[in-house]
Amino acid sequence: MFTHLNLAIPLRDRLIVALDFPSASQAKQLVELLGEEVSFYKVGLELFMTGDYFSLLDWLNERGKKVFADLKLYDIPATVERAIRALSRTPARFATVHGDLAIMEAAACGKGDNLQVLAVTVLTSLDDNSLKEMGYAEDISSLVLKRAKQAQRAGLDGVIASGLEAGLIRKEIGGEFLIITPGIRSTVDERADQKRIVTLEQAFQSGADYVVVGRPIRNAQNPKAAAHALQRQIARLFAQTCNALPGS
Repeated sequence: MFTHLNLAIPLRDRLIVALDFPSASQAKQLVELLGEEVSFYKVGLELFMTGDYFSLLDWLNERGKKVFADLKLYDIPATVERAIRALSRTPARFATVHGDLAIMEAAACGKGDNLQVLAVTVLTSLDDNSLKEMGYAEDISSLVLKRAKQAQRAGLDGVIASGLEAGLIRKEIGGEFLIITPGIRSTVDERADQKRIVTLEQAFQSGADYVVVGRPIRNAQNPKAAAHALQRQIARLFAQTCNALPGS
Protein backbone atom coordinates (compact mmCIF):
# COMPACT_ATOMS: atom_id res chain seq x y z
CA MET A 1 0.00 0.00 0.00
CA PHE A 2 1.31 3.44 -0.92
CA THR A 3 1.92 6.00 1.81
CA HIS A 4 0.68 8.71 -0.56
CA LEU A 5 -1.34 8.92 -3.75
CA ASN A 6 -1.56 12.10 -5.83
CA LEU A 7 -4.12 11.26 -8.49
CA ALA A 8 -3.65 14.60 -10.26
CA ILE A 9 -0.42 13.37 -11.87
CA PRO A 10 -0.95 11.50 -15.16
CA LEU A 11 0.34 7.94 -14.88
CA ARG A 12 2.58 8.17 -17.92
CA ASP A 13 4.25 11.31 -16.57
CA ARG A 14 5.44 9.52 -13.44
CA LEU A 15 8.33 7.94 -15.35
CA ILE A 16 10.97 10.56 -16.15
CA VAL A 17 13.76 9.34 -18.40
CA ALA A 18 17.21 10.86 -17.93
CA LEU A 19 18.81 12.07 -21.15
CA ASP A 20 22.38 11.74 -19.93
CA PHE A 21 24.23 11.98 -23.23
CA PRO A 22 27.24 13.91 -24.52
CA SER A 23 25.30 15.29 -27.50
CA ALA A 24 21.82 16.52 -28.30
CA SER A 25 21.67 14.25 -31.34
CA GLN A 26 22.07 11.16 -29.16
CA ALA A 27 19.38 12.44 -26.81
CA LYS A 28 17.00 13.00 -29.72
CA GLN A 29 17.64 9.49 -31.03
CA LEU A 30 16.51 7.99 -27.73
CA VAL A 31 13.45 10.24 -27.55
CA GLU A 32 12.43 9.24 -31.07
CA LEU A 33 13.07 5.57 -30.30
CA LEU A 34 10.94 5.65 -27.15
CA GLY A 35 8.11 7.46 -28.91
CA GLU A 36 4.83 7.50 -26.99
CA GLU A 37 6.18 5.28 -24.23
CA VAL A 38 7.72 8.28 -22.44
CA SER A 39 6.28 11.77 -21.97
CA PHE A 40 8.75 13.31 -19.50
CA TYR A 41 12.51 13.79 -19.81
CA LYS A 42 15.27 15.00 -17.50
CA VAL A 43 17.92 17.13 -19.19
CA GLY A 44 20.97 17.79 -17.04
CA LEU A 45 24.42 19.30 -16.90
CA GLU A 46 26.09 17.06 -19.46
CA LEU A 47 23.79 18.30 -22.21
CA PHE A 48 23.92 21.86 -20.85
CA MET A 49 27.62 21.92 -21.72
CA THR A 50 27.00 21.05 -25.37
CA GLY A 51 25.59 24.46 -26.28
CA ASP A 52 22.38 22.86 -27.57
CA TYR A 53 20.54 22.78 -24.25
CA PHE A 54 17.78 25.30 -24.85
CA SER A 55 17.19 24.28 -28.44
CA LEU A 56 16.78 20.71 -27.15
CA LEU A 57 14.22 21.89 -24.61
CA ASP A 58 12.30 23.58 -27.44
CA TRP A 59 12.58 20.42 -29.57
CA LEU A 60 11.14 18.30 -26.77
CA ASN A 61 8.34 20.77 -26.15
CA GLU A 62 7.41 20.82 -29.83
CA ARG A 63 6.93 17.05 -29.64
CA GLY A 64 4.64 17.27 -26.66
CA LYS A 65 7.25 16.15 -24.13
CA LYS A 66 7.60 17.60 -20.65
CA VAL A 67 10.99 18.76 -19.48
CA PHE A 68 12.81 18.52 -16.16
CA ALA A 69 15.79 20.91 -16.22
CA ASP A 70 18.09 19.24 -13.71
CA LEU A 71 20.81 21.87 -13.35
CA LYS A 72 21.17 21.80 -9.54
CA LEU A 73 21.81 25.53 -9.37
CA TYR A 74 24.11 26.73 -6.62
CA ASP A 75 25.52 30.26 -6.54
CA ILE A 76 24.94 33.46 -4.63
CA PRO A 77 21.19 33.89 -4.03
CA ALA A 78 20.71 36.86 -6.37
CA THR A 79 22.27 34.93 -9.25
CA VAL A 80 20.13 31.86 -8.56
CA GLU A 81 16.98 33.98 -8.45
CA ARG A 82 17.75 35.55 -11.83
CA ALA A 83 18.74 32.18 -13.33
CA ILE A 84 15.48 30.59 -12.18
CA ARG A 85 13.51 33.54 -13.52
CA ALA A 86 15.19 33.08 -16.92
CA LEU A 87 14.57 29.33 -16.82
CA SER A 88 10.88 29.97 -16.12
CA ARG A 89 10.64 31.47 -19.61
CA THR A 90 11.69 28.17 -21.23
CA PRO A 91 9.55 25.04 -21.69
CA ALA A 92 10.97 23.49 -18.49
CA ARG A 93 8.29 22.23 -16.05
CA PHE A 94 10.70 21.31 -13.23
CA ALA A 95 14.08 22.72 -12.21
CA THR A 96 16.47 21.92 -9.38
CA VAL A 97 18.58 23.90 -6.94
CA HIS A 98 20.78 22.70 -4.12
CA GLY A 99 19.19 22.43 -0.69
CA ASP A 100 20.83 25.47 0.90
CA LEU A 101 18.22 27.64 2.64
CA ALA A 102 19.25 30.97 1.10
CA ILE A 103 19.41 29.36 -2.36
CA MET A 104 15.96 27.81 -1.94
CA GLU A 105 14.43 31.11 -0.82
CA ALA A 106 15.95 32.90 -3.79
CA ALA A 107 14.70 30.26 -6.21
CA ALA A 108 11.20 30.53 -4.78
CA CYS A 109 11.24 34.28 -5.47
CA GLY A 110 12.25 33.75 -9.08
CA LYS A 111 10.20 30.77 -10.19
CA GLY A 112 6.90 32.43 -11.13
CA ASP A 113 3.80 30.41 -12.03
CA ASN A 114 5.08 28.24 -14.89
CA LEU A 115 8.02 26.50 -13.25
CA GLN A 116 8.12 24.15 -10.28
CA VAL A 117 11.41 24.20 -8.40
CA LEU A 118 12.68 21.29 -6.33
CA ALA A 119 15.58 21.16 -3.91
CA VAL A 120 18.23 18.46 -4.09
CA THR A 121 18.39 17.15 -0.52
CA VAL A 122 21.41 14.81 -0.60
CA LEU A 123 22.79 13.28 -3.79
CA THR A 124 22.09 9.55 -4.10
CA SER A 125 25.80 9.00 -4.75
CA LEU A 126 26.50 9.92 -1.10
CA ASP A 127 26.14 7.88 2.08
CA ASP A 128 26.69 8.56 5.79
CA ASN A 129 30.47 8.12 5.43
CA SER A 130 30.47 10.69 2.64
CA LEU A 131 28.72 13.19 4.90
CA LYS A 132 31.26 12.63 7.67
CA GLU A 133 34.10 13.28 5.23
CA MET A 134 32.36 16.54 4.26
CA GLY A 135 32.16 17.62 7.89
CA TYR A 136 28.49 16.96 8.61
CA ALA A 137 27.58 15.65 12.06
CA GLU A 138 24.10 14.57 10.93
CA ASP A 139 23.23 11.29 9.27
CA ILE A 140 21.64 11.32 5.84
CA SER A 141 18.05 10.83 7.01
CA SER A 142 18.26 13.78 9.38
CA LEU A 143 19.87 16.07 6.81
CA VAL A 144 17.39 15.09 4.07
CA LEU A 145 14.41 15.74 6.32
CA LYS A 146 15.81 19.06 7.53
CA ARG A 147 16.37 20.26 3.98
CA ALA A 148 12.93 19.05 2.87
CA LYS A 149 11.26 21.02 5.67
CA GLN A 150 13.33 24.08 4.80
CA ALA A 151 12.37 23.71 1.12
CA GLN A 152 8.70 23.67 2.01
CA ARG A 153 9.03 26.72 4.27
CA ALA A 154 11.01 28.53 1.58
CA GLY A 155 8.15 28.09 -0.88
CA LEU A 156 9.58 25.44 -3.18
CA ASP A 157 7.37 22.80 -4.77
CA GLY A 158 9.22 19.70 -3.62
CA VAL A 159 12.50 17.85 -3.35
CA ILE A 160 14.73 15.33 -5.03
CA ALA A 161 15.25 12.48 -2.57
CA SER A 162 16.15 8.82 -2.50
CA GLY A 163 13.35 6.35 -1.95
CA LEU A 164 15.16 5.45 1.27
CA GLU A 165 14.12 8.82 2.70
CA ALA A 166 10.91 9.48 0.74
CA GLY A 167 8.72 7.77 3.31
CA LEU A 168 10.13 9.90 6.13
CA ILE A 169 9.58 13.09 4.15
CA ARG A 170 6.03 12.09 3.25
CA LYS A 171 5.20 11.26 6.87
CA GLU A 172 6.55 14.56 8.19
CA ILE A 173 5.48 16.94 5.42
CA GLY A 174 2.32 15.50 3.87
CA GLY A 175 0.85 14.84 0.47
CA GLU A 176 1.02 18.05 -1.57
CA PHE A 177 4.80 18.34 -1.51
CA LEU A 178 6.41 16.77 -4.59
CA ILE A 179 9.04 14.05 -4.25
CA ILE A 180 11.09 12.93 -7.25
CA THR A 181 13.24 9.87 -6.69
CA PRO A 182 16.34 9.12 -8.80
CA GLY A 183 18.66 6.13 -8.49
CA ILE A 184 16.06 3.60 -9.64
CA ARG A 185 17.36 0.12 -10.41
CA SER A 186 15.69 -3.21 -11.16
CA THR A 187 17.37 -4.64 -8.06
CA VAL A 188 19.09 -2.96 -5.12
CA ASP A 189 22.33 -4.75 -6.07
CA GLU A 190 22.80 -2.64 -9.24
CA ARG A 191 24.65 0.20 -7.56
CA ALA A 192 27.38 1.46 -9.94
CA ASP A 193 28.15 5.01 -8.72
CA GLN A 194 24.89 5.30 -6.79
CA LYS A 195 24.89 4.35 -3.11
CA ARG A 196 21.27 4.95 -2.05
CA ILE A 197 19.15 3.17 -4.62
CA VAL A 198 15.71 1.59 -4.60
CA THR A 199 13.51 -0.29 -7.02
CA LEU A 200 10.64 1.44 -8.80
CA GLU A 201 8.09 -0.24 -6.56
CA GLN A 202 9.95 0.74 -3.39
CA ALA A 203 10.13 4.37 -4.52
CA PHE A 204 6.41 4.73 -5.14
CA GLN A 205 5.41 2.78 -2.05
CA SER A 206 7.61 5.09 0.02
CA GLY A 207 5.82 8.19 -1.26
CA ALA A 208 7.53 9.30 -4.47
CA ASP A 209 5.42 11.14 -7.05
CA TYR A 210 7.87 10.60 -9.91
CA VAL A 211 10.89 8.41 -10.55
CA VAL A 212 13.90 9.21 -12.71
CA VAL A 213 15.28 6.28 -14.69
CA GLY A 214 18.42 6.47 -16.79
CA ARG A 215 20.70 3.49 -17.35
CA PRO A 216 18.07 0.75 -17.02
CA ILE A 217 16.45 2.22 -20.15
CA ARG A 218 19.43 3.74 -21.99
CA ASN A 219 21.59 0.63 -21.62
CA ALA A 220 18.84 -1.89 -22.31
CA GLN A 221 19.12 -4.07 -25.40
CA ASN A 222 15.67 -2.76 -26.33
CA PRO A 223 15.14 0.64 -24.63
CA LYS A 224 11.55 0.99 -25.84
CA ALA A 225 10.62 -2.40 -24.43
CA ALA A 226 12.32 -1.50 -21.15
CA ALA A 227 10.35 1.76 -20.93
CA HIS A 228 7.13 -0.07 -21.80
CA ALA A 229 7.76 -2.62 -19.04
CA LEU A 230 8.31 0.16 -16.48
CA GLN A 231 5.16 1.97 -17.58
CA ARG A 232 3.17 -1.24 -17.21
CA GLN A 233 4.65 -1.78 -13.77
CA ILE A 234 3.65 1.74 -12.72
CA ALA A 235 0.12 1.23 -14.06
CA ARG A 236 -0.23 -2.03 -12.12
CA LEU A 237 1.07 -0.51 -8.90
CA PHE A 238 -1.35 2.40 -9.00
CA ALA A 239 -4.28 0.22 -10.11
CA GLN A 240 -3.70 -2.07 -7.14
CA THR A 241 -3.55 0.87 -4.76
CA CYS A 242 -6.66 2.55 -6.18
CA ASN A 243 -8.58 -0.73 -5.95
CA ALA A 244 -7.62 -0.97 -2.29
CA LEU A 245 -8.96 2.49 -1.44
CA PRO A 246 -12.22 2.66 0.57
CA GLY A 247 -15.26 2.85 -1.70
CA SER A 248 -13.47 1.48 -4.75
